[in-house]
Amino acid sequence: MIRTLDDLEAEGAALGVRVDINSPLAEGTLADDARLRAHVDTVDELCRRDGRVVLLAHQGRPGGEEFADLSSHAARLDELLAAPVSYCDATFGAAARDHIADLDPGEAVLLENTRFYSEEYMSFEPAAAAETHLVSKLAPALDAYVNDAFAAAHRKQPSIVGFPTALPAYAGRVMERELEMLGSIEESPEPRVYVLGGAKVDDAIGVARSVLERGLADAVLTAGVAGNAFLLADGVSLGAASAGVVNERSHGAVKAAGDLLDDFSHRIYVPRDVAVERDGERAELGLDDMPAESPAMDIGARTLAAYADILEDAGTAVLNGPPGVFEDDRFAFGTRELYQAATRAETSIVGGGDTAAAMRRLDVEGFDHVSTGGGAALRMLSGETLPGVEALRG
Repeated sequence: MIRTLDDLEAEGAALGVRVDINSPLAEGTLADDARLRAHVDTVDELCRRDGRVVLLAHQGRPGGEEFADLSSHAARLDELLAAPVSYCDATFGAAARDHIADLDPGEAVLLENTRFYSEEYMSFEPAAAAETHLVSKLAPALDAYVNDAFAAAHRKQPSIVGFPTALPAYAGRVMERELEMLGSIEESPEPRVYVLGGAKVDDAIGVARSVLERGLADAVLTAGVAGNAFLLADGVSLGAASAGVVNERSHGAVKAAGDLLDDFSHRIYVPRDVAVERDGERAELGLDDMPAESPAMDIGARTLAAYADILEDAGTAVLNGPPGVFEDDRFAFGTRELYQAATRAETSIVGGGDTAAAMRRLDVEGFDHVSTGGGAALRMLSGETLPGVEALRG
């Protein structure tokens, strides 16, 4: 059983709260606060209950352009929350522990980027994670641990799996909602339709195989680069440009898609037409009109109509990955219309990541659940377990 905030005695306690506020940056500062807003309920509740809240988070990857400190995140959280939020440019050293000791009930502090320390970018089993510097130095300054970072729950990092070994552990409100919605996908209304698109073609094919083999999906609708891989595997000549994009993303994608079609062709749907750029404009081509000189950038109207009919009758629709290059207005049509069609299913779920970003950009609303996680949501929607969730089970 996973304990939640309902089981936590927060008053006066020093509470280590892992959040996922890894966000887009512009010139080194926060450019989008959507992920911060997701955790407001958890942090605000703990502060109102007079907890002394110690926030742990990461930003970017070592060596990446968005690998930065969390000062701007702390400033924005201070604006979003009724409680004061300070910033400490240390994570587990004496300065961090002293800052925690000085917190008054109802106050919060955001510690420095956990990934500034190499251990946090490594994978550990829980017992070994509890012996890392981050956990062994910081845990004695805390009374309990709360994991609200569902988006990072698929990782075996110390801040995710180490603290539950060293401290009483609880799920935050974001984690609780995600587990309620995604953790019982096998009990969701049928038929279940998975819409798999985006540019992460290996992930899409892996999810397709998993949900089909586990009997979780009655239909898989393919689009985006993943859809192009299935078309190529089905013998459609898309042209060198589209094939090049697929092979650039994954050399083995076409074979993997072909193997999946051999096993589950009756449940896998591929695009009936695509949109390409021609003379600076959007042009839709049927499969008989291929190959094309330009790469496929979106699904066409015929595909949309066929997919919308399937989604109309769906008990559960799960979206992961946009069907087109939605950032370009010429090729946003498929993403916008397909997402809107998915909202008409009895239950509609957005699997986080690029899918949620597309939904926000195109101002599509009406989904029953929008996950905060990308990779974590994919794994859970595929029926797999998450290390961060298993650690909370004890």
